[in-house]
Amino acid sequence: MKVGLIVPQGWTGEYAGMSAADAWKQTVDVARRADRIGFDSLWLFDHFHTTPEPTDELTFEAFTSLSAIAALTSRARLGHIVTCASYRNPALQAKMVATMDVISGGRMELGIGAGWKAEEWNAYGYEFPPTRERIDRLGESLEIITRMLRDPGRSTWSGERFRIEGAINLPKPVGDVPIVIGGNGRERTWRLAARFADELNLDGMPPADVREALPIIRQRCEEIGRDPATLRVSAHLWWAQVDDAPSRAAYIREYLETGVSRVITLVRRAAQSVDEVDAFAEDVREAGAELTTERVAA
Repeated sequence: MKVGLIVPQGWTGEYAGMSAADAWKQTVDVARRADRIGFDSLWLFDHFHTTPEPTDELTFEAFTSLSAIAALTSRARLGHIVTCASYRNPALQAKMVATMDVISGGRMELGIGAGWKAEEWNAYGYEFPPTRERIDRLGESLEIITRMLRDPGRSTWSGERFRIEGAINLPKPVGDVPIVIGGNGRERTWRLAARFADELNLDGMPPADVREALPIIRQRCEEIGRDPATLRVSAHLWWAQVDDAPSRAAYIREYLETGVSRVITLVRRAAQSVDEVDAFAEDVREAGAELTTERVAA
């Protein structure tokens, strides 16, 4: 099992009281340290305000920040955990990710989900729709994004919400950009993952629930004739789950024993000390998870 690190960006209030310049320096230092130590991947949240309540503290924007991190690191894979499908036109998002893949030398992954934080939607003028509509938008976004990233020529597709007509996406990614769909919706999200994704990321799901979910995920693949072994399953561990565990190593080991391919989490204390990345790496090694200083392939 591999381990990805979410880089501090202020969303959990971890940069409260810090200047933007000092906070950004810490973000870069954490990303570089994690890249050097051997974490599989580096991630950012796609959020605009702090959580759980919006405060007047900074939160670095996800795409611009990850573009900079792409240029400042060299080994780990890079992604968002996960982007909101409705925040950006899907063709533009495909264009952005393809460009970022070139910048990073082929290390990008496209994490995407339906979105959920209503106050951010309303604050930024997106008008928070019901769950069904958000999932519909995710499905249409995936139709377009997969074409834009993978079709060799111009892409055309039309749905009820989005369309493209002869869209050119150059430069193409350096290689295949894995698509990671995030969400716990058994009926629709997991079926979209079976159709479109290379990886399904389960959000905040305890190990016992992950074990119960895996047979259902396999079933979603089998429903459309897909080999379940071709859909990786990973888990996003919310920072409090990790911080509150009596033993971080033992908690990570529980996920390793479920058979998930990767866990991804924020080490919140790294916002104050980059040495917390090293301490977490020791817990990862104790758990028996994988760290490597080799270039991480998709």
